[in-house]
Amino acid sequence: MQIFFKQNLAMLAVPKTGTTALEAALRGKADIMFKGRQKHMSAAAFDKHCAPFLLQAYQLTPERIAVMRDPLDHLRSWYKYRTREALRGSPKSSAGLSFEAYVRDALADPSLPHVNVGTQFKFLTLKGGTPPLHHLFAYEHMSVLLDFLKARFGRPVVLKEANASPAINTEISPETEARFRAARAEDYALYTRVLGAGGHLQLEYS
Repeated sequence: MQIFFKQNLAMLAVPKTGTTALEAALRGKADIMFKGRQKHMSAAAFDKHCAPFLLQAYQLTPERIAVMRDPLDHLRSWYKYRTREALRGSPKSSAGLSFEAYVRDALADPSLPHVNVGTQFKFLTLKGGTPPLHHLFAYEHMSVLLDFLKARFGRPVVLKEANASPAINTEISPETEARFRAARAEDYALYTRVLGAGGHLQLEYS
């Protein structure tokens, strides 16, 4: 997560939504940058802990922005990431599993170590389902976010590939995809709102 004083922005880092590339592109402009376990601070945690600190310490109430990805592609990215050689032998490894089996495990018991990745809806919202954000962008329409950042920073923001996942087969059956969509209905409802807004959903939150 990065905070930009001049641009009055707080960019939350939703895992597997291109945040590493965005962070690298904007590192030199960030006034505060969270790393390690705090890099992926949820929207609720930011609202409860970080926002009051920024207001008290810096009189700053930044607009909060985040990126959301197609929910199945989001899980697909986690699956690919966890096939890495570095994780082999770990309970978190997905090596040796088909994506079909991985999705079914996520549906059966999302607390299993290899599929325990959370959901974007939970990351982006408060307990009542409200996103404590001002701007939510679609990962699949990254150019919309880059245009927004260009206007704020006064220069183009160029992304370089980072954290690229292995190229492996990730096809699943229509039946499993339908089950997944039903189980992640809240994620898909929010994601559909972002797409319906042209890839940039503007929200009112105070």
